[in-house]
Amino acid sequence: MLQNLESGIRILNQDLWECIISFIISANNNIPRIKKIIEKLSYCYGNRIEWNGKNYYTFPNPEALSEVTVKEFRSLGLGFRDIRVFQTIHKILTREFDIENFQKIKDTKEMRNKLLELNGVGPKVADCILLFSMKRLDVFPIDVWIRRVMNEFYIHNENEERVSKQEIEIVAKEKFCGMEGLAQQYLFYYRRSS
Repeated sequence: MLQNLESGIRILNQDLWECIISFIISANNNIPRIKKIIEKLSYCYGNRIEWNGKNYYTFPNPEALSEVTVKEFRSLGLGFRDIRVFQTIHKILTREFDIENFQKIKDTKEMRNKLLELNGVGPKVADCILLFSMKRLDVFPIDVWIRRVMNEFYIHNENEERVSKQEIEIVAKEKFCGMEGLAQQYLFYYRRSS
């Protein structure tokens, strides 16, 4: 079923702050565009690092973005995400969303609910942040590709668009027993590459 996986699949281990902003930017967006926006954001507000004769730029910290306006975010290509990124940055700067205390929360559901309080963070984005930054393997980010593959393998509804996220989550919990995030990555890879 899975091919060319000799080297395996690895789960991203991204800094929480960077992960939050990156996944807000990812909403209704494609990978080349997301990459371009993050590169612009880093170039304009990150720190320059020279390595092997080339310049690179770090992802800017919240303080570096504290005075960036919604209009300036829009000029980087964020589109409707500009206000969401702006508001989230300010929730983090004012500690309305306290990153340090958030990382101490033990319960995945509590973490998810806390993330959902951030502007631009819906269920899928929250689950991606939990999986790729907090190593919560008990989450199962659901997008169109996952809905398709879960329906194909497990649910078998004639109209895949009628398959609910709740139905997928129930099946994922039953089938993958606490390793949903890892299974999701293999299923996503399979569906996208087949």
